[in-house]
Amino acid sequence: MKTLTELREFSLFALLLAIISIILATICAKGNKKNGKMPPEVAGSWPVIGHLHLLGGRNQLLHKTLGGMADEYGSIFSIRLGIHPTIVVSDREIVKECFTANDRVFSTRPKSLALKIMGYNQTMFGFAPYGRYWRDIRKLVMVELLSNHRLELLKHVRNSETSLLMKDFYEKSSRNGGQVVVEMKQRLSDMAMNIIVRMISGKRYFSADAKGNQEAKRCQEALGNFFYLVGLNLASDAVPLFSWLDLVKGYTGKMKRTARELDCVLGSWVDEHRRIRLNRSISDEEKDFIHVMLSIMDDSNVSVDEADTTVKSSCLVSI
Repeated sequence: MKTLTELREFSLFALLLAIISIILATICAKGNKKNGKMPPEVAGSWPVIGHLHLLGGRNQLLHKTLGGMADEYGSIFSIRLGIHPTIVVSDREIVKECFTANDRVFSTRPKSLALKIMGYNQTMFGFAPYGRYWRDIRKLVMVELLSNHRLELLKHVRNSETSLLMKDFYEKSSRNGGQVVVEMKQRLSDMAMNIIVRMISGKRYFSADAKGNQEAKRCQEALGNFFYLVGLNLASDAVPLFSWLDLVKGYTGKMKRTARELDCVLGSWVDEHRRIRLNRSISDEEKDFIHVMLSIMDDSNVSVDEADTTVKSSCLVSI
């Protein structure tokens, strides 16, 4: 009898908490509308979840849903993804203005549970808040990984991977009498990822030759899980009050396990590069992104742990 009474009291408390949350969310939404000029908002918003119920149909493609809204409300309109007000733009010129003249305004990304757990608390520069750290890391990646000079220095990586792929095709064709069926999409995807990983870490992980390597399999699985989990639409990202749903569905646990796997793989890369740097000098053609990052971190006044986190998060976002 006592248990039944306690259960009723708990249910009443949960109901009151839900009602209070809905009222507060509604007040906050109205307050946001009053602050500044906002594009027209799509009708049909619900308290707490916003317009999520209009976007979540199983047989409904998101881009078609948003396209239909654009036909009705114009090339720029607003919706609410849970508690987050969101602007949708479908005009090329407006998009260009957003990411050129007003790029700083749109540089900061919303907080995400997946990136908090697996992305070193959103220190990955592509998802970090706009500021000095974001500017410094972005500049570093653009100069030391994606610049024409660096791409020219590492062109042997691209040439090598292309030659290895062609060699593999030739050998398979020779063994099968000159004819062989090849899944080109998968092989080209593996080659592209192999080039990226080699430019960053100097290692090959996504080729046919690496299938039997346990470390390669571990890297492939960890990165595959990372890409999958980052692409999920999580309840807590829209409404933090619903974070328990991600826990119940097992997403939070999967993210923590994937974060440990990724950190182990990336940490082994960094440790190996440190050992190489201690034993011998590195030529310019041998210098991958981790070598460059470690050189810069050694010249800065940051702790080893902070330097490692910066290097690992920069490697992950570059991949």
